[in-house]
Formats: sequence, C-alpha cells, structure tokens
Amino acid sequence: MERKAWSACHRHKFWAVVFAGVLFWSGLILLFNSDAMAAKKKILRIPSSAHIDDEVILSTDSEDDDAVFKVEIRSGDLNRGRGNTFAKEPDKEAWITPVKRSRAATKGKKSKARGRNSSKKRSTAASKAKKPDAGTGNTYMDKSRPSSKVEEPEAGAGSSSVQSVETVPKVNEPEMEIIRPDPIACAGRYIYMPRLPRRFNKDLIRNCRSLSPWTDMCTVLSNAGLGPQIENPGNVLSHEGWFATDQFSLEVIFHNRMKQYDCLTDNSSLASAVFVPYYAGIDVAQYLWFNSSTRVRDAGMRDLTRWLRMKPEWKVMRGKDHFMVAGRIGWDFRREYESDTDWGTNLLLLPESKNMIILVLESTLIYNGNDYAIPYPTYFHPTSDLEVEEWQNRTRRLRREFLFSFAGGKRPDRPNSIRGQLIDQCKSSPKQRCKLLECGLNGSKCYRPVDLMQLFQNSVFCLQPQGDSYTRRSSFDSILGGCIPVFFHNKSFYEQYKWHLPEDHEKYSVLIAEDDVRKGKVNVEELLSKIPTKRVWEMREEVIRMIPSVVYADPRAKGMVIDDAFNITIKGVMDRIGRLRNKEDEVGR
Repeated sequence: MERKAWSACHRHKFWAVVFAGVLFWSGLILLFNSDAMAAKKKILRIPSSAHIDDEVILSTDSEDDDAVFKVEIRSGDLNRGRGNTFAKEPDKEAWITPVKRSRAATKGKKSKARGRNSSKKRSTAASKAKKPDAGTGNTYMDKSRPSSKVEEPEAGAGSSSVQSVETVPKVNEPEMEIIRPDPIACAGRYIYMPRLPRRFNKDLIRNCRSLSPWTDMCTVLSNAGLGPQIENPGNVLSHEGWFATDQFSLEVIFHNRMKQYDCLTDNSSLASAVFVPYYAGIDVAQYLWFNSSTRVRDAGMRDLTRWLRMKPEWKVMRGKDHFMVAGRIGWDFRREYESDTDWGTNLLLLPESKNMIILVLESTLIYNGNDYAIPYPTYFHPTSDLEVEEWQNRTRRLRREFLFSFAGGKRPDRPNSIRGQLIDQCKSSPKQRCKLLECGLNGSKCYRPVDLMQLFQNSVFCLQPQGDSYTRRSSFDSILGGCIPVFFHNKSFYEQYKWHLPEDHEKYSVLIAEDDVRKGKVNVEELLSKIPTKRVWEMREEVIRMIPSVVYADPRAKGMVIDDAFNITIKGVMDRIGRLRNKEDEVGR
C-alpha cells in the first residue's frame, strides 16, 4: 500500500513538473510573439474620424512600395457611447498593424483616415478628398476629383517608408545617378536640394488628372515633364529630342534637371544655395478655374514656407540663399487682396517667400521684387551637344518663303490689344509676304508643334505681340526656328530674360512701338522690307547662336557641355545669392 501511495505521489509530482514546464515555455513563446508583434505594430495618432478596422495608407517621403495598415483598439481610446469610432478629442492613439494587400485591392476602400504620428517619425495617413476645413490651413481636394494626400512627414523622417496608393500613370523620371562632385570644380557651386514632403511635388503629379479641365496633364507631364515625343511628318524637325512640351511644365523639367546637377550635395553646410523642388504652378493650377477660396489656394504655399522655416538651412541666411521655380507668370503668384474672386495666390507676398529667389516664366518687374524670369520650355530638348549643333546648321540652310508671320488669335476682350490690327495687316499683304496661323479656330494648326515650327522655319520675321500677359512662349519657339522676333513692348522680352539674352537687343530682334500700330502709324510689312539684307542675315545668325541658351536639355541627357537655359539660370541664381551674401557679410562687419 505504501509503495502504491508513493508511486501515485511521484506521478502527481511528475505531471506537476511537466505542467509547470509547459507553462514556462508557453510564457516564453507568448512573450517572444508579443515582442515580434510589437515590432510590426506602430502607435500613431489617428483623428476622430477613423474607425476600428479601417485600413489606412500611411505616407512618407521615401521611395518604397505602398503599405496598408489596420487600426486596432487600445484600452481607453474609445468613447463607449459612440460606437466604434474614436472619441472626438483629436489625435487619439491607436495601434496599426501591417496588412498584406495589393495596390489594386486598396483602391476600392472607401474609408481612409488621416493620421499624424505622435513620435518624431510623424507618419501621415492619406484621407478622402473633401472641401477645406475652416481654420486648419490644410489643403483638401474637391470631392469630384481624385483624392490626394493631405499631409506628409518631414523629409528623411521615419523608418517606415510608405507611399500613397497610385491611381494614375506614373510620370517617368530620370534614374538618379550617384554623382561624385569634384571639390575644385564645385567650389562655390554646391547646391543642396532638401527632400520635401511628397505633397509638395510628387503627389501633385500623381493627381495629374485633376490639374486641368482642358488638358490631359498625365500625358503632358510624361517623359520627365517633357511630354510625349512628337511625330515628324515631312521631316520638318530633326530626328531626336522633340517633345510636345506644355508651357507650364517647367517645374517638373527643372526639378529633374537638378537631380542630375554635377555639384548637388546632401551636405547643406557645403552648399552655396538651396533649391526647393516645390511645384507651385501645378499646385495652384488645380484651383484657378474653380470656385476655390483664397484659403485653399494659398494652403500649399503657407505650409511649404512653414516647413522651410523650421529647417536649419533656413537660418543661415533667413532663406535668401533659397530658390525655386514657379512655372507660371509672376502675376499668378501676386494676389494683392484676400477676396475669393481675385486671381491667383499670394506666394510672392509671403514674408518667407520675399527672401527667396522665385523663378517664373514672366516677372512682375516690381521694384525690388524677387521674381526672375527664365525662358518658357520649347519643344526641343537635346540629349547631346551634337544634336544642338546639327539643328543650328540645319536652321542656317533653310530657305524662308515669307517675309513675316504671326501665330495667334485676336483678343476682342482686350481693347488695347494690337493683335487685331496685326492680323488685318497680314491678311491684306501681298501673297508670299505674310503667313498667318490664326488660333482659336476649330482644328487650327496653331496648336500643333510641327505646324508651328514649320511656320517659323519658313519666315524671316515672326511677330510677337502681347497675349494674355506681356510674354509669349511663341517668342522662344520662333528663335528655335531661326526666325527673327519682332516685339512691340520692352516688357515682352528685353526686360524679362536678362540672364539669357545678349545685351544689345537690336542684334537679334526688331522693336516696333505698340502705340504706333494701335494708331495706324506704321505698316509692319513696309518697315520690315526696308531692313537691309546683310542686316537681316546678321540678325538671323545671332538668333541661331542664341538657340542653346533658350532650350532646356533632356533631364536624362549625359555629358552635355553647351550651356542651356538651365545652366544659365543656375549661374544667374548663384551670382545673385553671392552678391546677397557679400552684402550680408559687409553688414555683419
């Protein structure tokens, strides 16, 4: 009996030890799994609109693939009386867990929550598009358009690299090369380009379908911003380098060129200048033709300047060494009043922006202004010096059929416009003296790059009167065709593009007083016919020599030596910043 009792006792002890061991190892496994799960989870601030089990798309400025996360409950995060939404106090904490889903599967989700990370990572959730929230300063897209992200984390912040769901074709960008700047050649030429939150550039491109009510901007901004390649019927153009480039795509082209700049540095302390790759013109374009408030139109600019002001690079010269491209005319960024009926934004009037150099297609020419005009993009974007030289030689050999030409339409809504008189004079000229491509007509060839270039190649002189503003993209297209431009106002060219033009304007152009045309005092055909042939030949040769300075090379080009419009612009900017720095140094002494 005693032996049986002893055996039973030991059996009980044995199973107790086994049970304890199981509990011990189970506890270790559970602890390991919880640590692993915690590593996969993140805590972030979720706004009160988020629901439990919502799938949110978090955004950073990195290049990694999209990822989807699911909101989970944490104790104390729910207001019990309000179902499964977060309490209305803003920015409640919640767990998020990665969810493996394809991009296509995420498109159908109706609920997207905007969140802000409570830590320094500041990962941000994309929200559904909605109208502006009064008093927030955040930019929201209209419900009728594709949704875009609202906020972005600071550049380089966060270890979780996630993008928004892509709903439109990607714009082809040049592959980033690892460039090792030459310290000697780059002395005084280093430029630092901060990585902006994606909402200031890349997300605007992803939202390309809503940028214009008339134009397919997704196509326009393809090929690194150059647009689709041009077909070349009749061999009007050279074989390479021609694109249907939109006149308002310069921000994208310039940004992609800057990525290939030979003295680009990631060390801001070495930099003589800071380039800000914000697409200001593309940002405002989505609101200009809609009933949008000034708060909505200005939100992106205000948020950008606030972001820049917090960076250490800003404190060096309070932004005076910063520059950016705003790819529209300066008046689109100089709204004087806060009325919703007034045109444009107030970018040029923000305190921070007043310190920066803003590169525009047409300067406002305001005294002590900080907006500088650089050339409109043309259709030609060469990839080598040889392509430029071949085009110049081809242009020299052309036989020009018409004395002068004009591509454009009347401006009946502008009483002071002289376009009507110029069109009438062209029509009344003898045959073979003037060629007209009248815009605004159905099926007009005025909008076809090949037809426009053929017009300029067949003309000795090209008339360039004011349009909706002082300047015209056509002025640069005519130079590209070797056609001598005829201007009617100093502000249409001479006072604008000083970095890119010869000082003596009479060497390459003709100026006719606008008022003389308006009052019928001048006949354009008679005046141009009196210019001696030798003088015409010299002017045309100067125009052809100017071609490299008014074209932007393909951002994907390598090894070009010729100074194009981009290189000349950089030199002008660096010179301007250098003079400002010297002035500050003198004051500091």
